[in-house]
Amino acid sequence: MAEVVIGEGEYRYRVNREWARLPEGMTFGTTHGVVEDARGRIYIHHTGRPSTFVFEPDGTFVSAWGDAYSGGAHGMHLSVESGGEFLYLSATSLGFVAKTTLDGDEVLRIPAPPRADIYDDGRRFVPTETAVAPDGTIYVADGYGQSWVHRFTPEGDYIDSFGGRGSEPGKLDNPHGIMLDTRRGEPRILVSDRKNERLQYFTLEGEAAGTVEGMLRFPCTTVQWRDLLFIPDLYGRMTILDADDSLVAHLADWPDVWKREGWPNLPASQWPLDRVSSPHDLHVDQGGSIYLVEWLSEGTGKVTKYERLT
Repeated sequence: MAEVVIGEGEYRYRVNREWARLPEGMTFGTTHGVVEDARGRIYIHHTGRPSTFVFEPDGTFVSAWGDAYSGGAHGMHLSVESGGEFLYLSATSLGFVAKTTLDGDEVLRIPAPPRADIYDDGRRFVPTETAVAPDGTIYVADGYGQSWVHRFTPEGDYIDSFGGRGSEPGKLDNPHGIMLDTRRGEPRILVSDRKNERLQYFTLEGEAAGTVEGMLRFPCTTVQWRDLLFIPDLYGRMTILDADDSLVAHLADWPDVWKREGWPNLPASQWPLDRVSSPHDLHVDQGGSIYLVEWLSEGTGKVTKYERLT
């Protein structure tokens, strides 16, 4: 197969769609999350059984675990804490966040917060992603539920909430992704306010602190790499912003793909190597290569490594 390269200048990448080498008989479900541990191993969270596949940096399969999270597997966040490295798994259809070791042993479970004014039999808690502050405070984005962000202590005790559905500053509509942004010194919470087609900053206490608008279609989450921000945009492209949140590049852009009949479940024969269809999450490794997972709602995984060319 001929080599395919996307991007320009400092942001050129070789497309490798054969990177993840699964054992015979194993397949991805809908691919939702991807992170990297200190050893460089890549963890992919998906709706198949088991829900987490682990790979070496070269794509060699290491292990699989997480049957309990398969049906609701969504966001995956890796946190380096005093006790080691931990994963926070947002289980959408199951209505909780699970904190696990890298081997999948559950050490904490966070259910819906005790807020009768927000949740009842008709208003569910559907967490999509988490972030962890330097002091251990856990932030949970209820992206598919009631559009709040909830704060919990490191032990999982409820603190308070911010957001709520709306479009004015400080309000959220489908806060699908959440991240701790440290690019400007003072840490801030950055929320991917997807249906409002923007990113929104908050202080660690939940006070609105600014928005980024106009360059995004339907942002799923944000990933910090050095002083850059990488964004998987569900509507057919990856976006890179600089430290001032100015546009650096749109990568693998596929205009209007989300308007095609059958999207996002386009057959593999219609997946151009130089374009993306439905980016849901990504990770950027130490060398700057991108691991992208795309959402196909019928349970077919799509994983691509974009190898940075220097």
